[in-house]
Amino acid sequence: MSNFNFLNEKYPELAKLGEFAEKYIYQDSNTAFIKLGIFGETIVKYIIKLEDIDEIYISHDKSQINRIKLLKKEDLLPEEIESILQILRKKRNPAAHEGYENVEEAKVNLRLAHKLANWFMEVYGDYYFEPVEFVMPEENSIESSSENLKKLEEEYEAKIKEYESQLNNLKSLNEDKTEDTIKKEKYLRKERSKKIAKNMDLSEEETRMIIDEQLRNAGWEADTKNLRYSKGTRPVKNKNMAIAEWPTSSKYKKSGYVDYALFCGEKLVGFIEAKKYSQDVGSHMIENKIYAKGVKEEHIDYVVGGWEEYNVPFLFTSNGRKYIEEIKEKSGVHFLDCRKPTNNPKVLQNFYTPQNIMELLQSDLEKSNEELDKLSFDFLQDPKGVGLRYYQVDAIKAVERAIKEEKESALITMATGTGKTRTVLGLIYRLLKTNRFKRILFLVDRTSLGNQASETFEEVKITDLLTLNQIYNINKLEDKKIDKETKVHIATVQAMVKRIMYNSDESQIPGVGDYDAIIIDEAHRGYILDKEVLEEELEYKDEKDFLSKYKKVIDYFDAFKIALTATPALHTTQIFGAPVYSYTYRNAVIDGYLVDHEPPHIIKTKLLEEGIHLKKGDSVVKYDPTTGEVLNGAYLEDDVDFEIDSFNKKIIVESHTREALNEVAKYISPDEDGKTLIFATNDYHADMIVRILKEIYTDLLGEVDDDSILKITGKLKDPELAIKQYKNEKYPNIAVTVDLLSTGIDVPKINKIVFMRRVKSRILYEQMLGRATRLCDEINKTHFEIYDCVNLYEALEDVTNMKPVVVDSKDSFKKLRNQLSEDISIEAKENIVNKVVAKLQRKKKLIKEEAVFKSLANNKSPGEFIKELKELNTEEAIKTIIENDRLMTYLDEKALDKNLLIIAKEEDVLTEHSRGYGKGKRPEDYINEFEAYIKENMNEIVALNVLCTKPKSMTRNDLKAIKQILDGAGFNEEYLKTAYKDMTNEEITADIIAFIRQKAIGSVLISKEDRVKKAMSKIKKEFNFTPLQVKWLEKIEKYMIKEVIIDKDVFSMGNFKREGGFNRYNKIFDERLDEVIDKLKEHMFNENELA
Repeated sequence: MSNFNFLNEKYPELAKLGEFAEKYIYQDSNTAFIKLGIFGETIVKYIIKLEDIDEIYISHDKSQINRIKLLKKEDLLPEEIESILQILRKKRNPAAHEGYENVEEAKVNLRLAHKLANWFMEVYGDYYFEPVEFVMPEENSIESSSENLKKLEEEYEAKIKEYESQLNNLKSLNEDKTEDTIKKEKYLRKERSKKIAKNMDLSEEETRMIIDEQLRNAGWEADTKNLRYSKGTRPVKNKNMAIAEWPTSSKYKKSGYVDYALFCGEKLVGFIEAKKYSQDVGSHMIENKIYAKGVKEEHIDYVVGGWEEYNVPFLFTSNGRKYIEEIKEKSGVHFLDCRKPTNNPKVLQNFYTPQNIMELLQSDLEKSNEELDKLSFDFLQDPKGVGLRYYQVDAIKAVERAIKEEKESALITMATGTGKTRTVLGLIYRLLKTNRFKRILFLVDRTSLGNQASETFEEVKITDLLTLNQIYNINKLEDKKIDKETKVHIATVQAMVKRIMYNSDESQIPGVGDYDAIIIDEAHRGYILDKEVLEEELEYKDEKDFLSKYKKVIDYFDAFKIALTATPALHTTQIFGAPVYSYTYRNAVIDGYLVDHEPPHIIKTKLLEEGIHLKKGDSVVKYDPTTGEVLNGAYLEDDVDFEIDSFNKKIIVESHTREALNEVAKYISPDEDGKTLIFATNDYHADMIVRILKEIYTDLLGEVDDDSILKITGKLKDPELAIKQYKNEKYPNIAVTVDLLSTGIDVPKINKIVFMRRVKSRILYEQMLGRATRLCDEINKTHFEIYDCVNLYEALEDVTNMKPVVVDSKDSFKKLRNQLSEDISIEAKENIVNKVVAKLQRKKKLIKEEAVFKSLANNKSPGEFIKELKELNTEEAIKTIIENDRLMTYLDEKALDKNLLIIAKEEDVLTEHSRGYGKGKRPEDYINEFEAYIKENMNEIVALNVLCTKPKSMTRNDLKAIKQILDGAGFNEEYLKTAYKDMTNEEITADIIAFIRQKAIGSVLISKEDRVKKAMSKIKKEFNFTPLQVKWLEKIEKYMIKEVIIDKDVFSMGNFKREGGFNRYNKIFDERLDEVIDKLKEHMFNENELA
């Protein structure tokens, strides 16, 4: 009797294929391999049919590997089952194309196929099915004569059409079932499937088959049955072999065989101890260490070095299980580098490739760390090259410290515009120059960011007038494969997900050691609240799905992680830990590396403040953005209210957009040198803004260049080209976007930001502002302006800068209902119940079919259902929501006209244009508060006291401290200048020093340029400078106009240092430089001379 008879009733084709394999196993193992391969393929086809999975995404190639990938994406294949299917598939291929045969291997495959059949029957056959024990047929017990086999073949061939018909007519398990039942059964089936697979008891021999396959995928020649020491297999030049059952001897064990010995050519580089699938892995490293101390005398020529007692550098233990983070002791590949006694084992996601091993063997981390300490930063700080600033050097030092302390990752937070990419450039060069890392993966989540990084690597000179790509081999986004010489590889998260998780050729999956450092740009990413989903992100189900795959890519490689972001999200710190270095936007403004913004222009209109209120019975026009169809004459069944959050999302309000832009256009020209960036609600709204602006400017200016205003969103055919034009050409001067330009794109000429949409994510808001913070001497940019047309400051009032607010409207009813079934605290569930109630309150007026609602809610109206939920205790409310699953689905999918936008007819008018000094504050209030602060703290804050009483002794650090203290108190130079201008209607060019001294001692308001020039004029009269000295004095003047305060320390920095520093300047000024500086300061703060 066949081992596969239990399949006969439900799946006769599978039973017949299993029987075939048994019959052929001794006489024709080649055919047995082929039949077992077909057996695996047929099971996969059955699962796809039973689970009702659409094969449209693999319609171009319905191969077994692609079908397995499809089931993996659906989370329907436990790792154990996938391993068996892959083994059956891969053994079939050489059997079918090369005539491969091996009786012993065929027997192992037969046992694996039987385990697969038991699993399939338990999950998809009969819930009460008890697994059938396998009995290996004896050779003489099988009727395997040629005549019998031929007869079997004829019977099978005759029934092929019948089997195909059975498969085609097979009913989906979902047929005639409600969505709730389908979902519930699918979940239970998945859990049962995983449990059964997890309890599958694979023998050590079967485990070896899986490990063989894993080794082959990693580039090793491995075959436990054939490549064995006992069969005469020995190392061969230019071959990378895993030789099974390699003999060793030691004082601990007279003789013993290690399961695999790894050879790169004739170099013994590693031992592998293989354990049974169900056994723990980590505790067995001790056995491997014993073997590594006992290499036999006759094998000593293979040894590549000695490390105290060890003759083998690298040790591995494995039970064949793929890495599972939650059970590290039972999964993954456990690895120990024996070359250093303080090294501890770690868990890898796969075996190293031969190239990984040889690169690791050649590395010397201690020496590289010493080289890193010795390598000077001077050439990286040269303005003609990378031109790193002090904080960028500090950031690099913080990362290098983390590396030397053997941390796993380092997070750097640096404000947008402060040069993260250049920091990375300097860091990459230092790490490669000292051989601290051999190959670095530069990971981005958008193609545009990858291209931008490539440009930087190609343009910025590092040393000897060479760029990074001229010094090292750099693979760009389009380069999928790396070679030995590759030092930097730029790739997107999406591309790496496909290469690692869904690669149709497992031999092309990257090695876990291919990169020993990963740099993650814009590490805060993930789905952000209010963010428009880009095409690159469509394959992810939600934020959780993205973050899961994002983390899998990062964790897959045995690499140090370096993460960079301007705005860390909560998940950023959860993955990478607390920042090792931070440099904030306010720090950068105070240092003069970014520009500050003026108080925002607050533009309010009647509709913005009051909202739109439509009455029951009103006739409205609706627009379908999907089809472009306009529907006239629809009547509202109830009152509907729309606030600013809904404008141009649920109701098209052109009058508000036009009225706000009418006011904005008075302050922005489409022909000015600076550029404007406008944030729209969606693509439709962006088109509307472009049209309205062109109409407004035509009225204001008589004509407007059609290219001056352009929509730049992901919907354009070539958004990359549009971005380049915006950055490099005169036109477009005004760009309208949704999210495409919100992060990672550098256009320094942007000096005006206009918000025509509300965002409720602090991260997204700060990224948007970051587009305008960069310096730009080309347009003499000193600050940037914000135009808030949507009460944005009010919306962000209570939002933290670490994580986005969770807005009820973004969570579907189904999602909230499902969260109640999760293992979370009762407090969290109570919060979810409140969200459901609040969401229903907002939506109840939009429910169009109350009769349908009542039929699903035990005859309760929306209002009655809400009242019931509010009156129930938490446990009962949770139960009610969970039980009303069909109602939740209806509310999400059918109850609301959610795809149709109402076109508002209401006219709008401007009600206010003010500046944002704070809630209810006028410019004079801001100035009065500043004056009070200065007078109250003049004697309390040391640096402030020095500026007011002994300004001659002011240092640069004193001035920086004053700026930081005032900034923390809410006072800064741009706000003060604007407040004075708004109050006096005069342009004020004074600096923070002048503002402070005016309020403290009544000195005159004067710009820093005038202050410096008048002081210079005075000392030129006092000193008889030579023409040569005047020339060098002009260098000092240029510095002071920018920074105001000069002291001795300045001459050890930047251009002063490169020109010889203090000693050379002192010599030029006849050893009187200290005297010159003192006199300069004296004249700068002499109020009588400045008046």
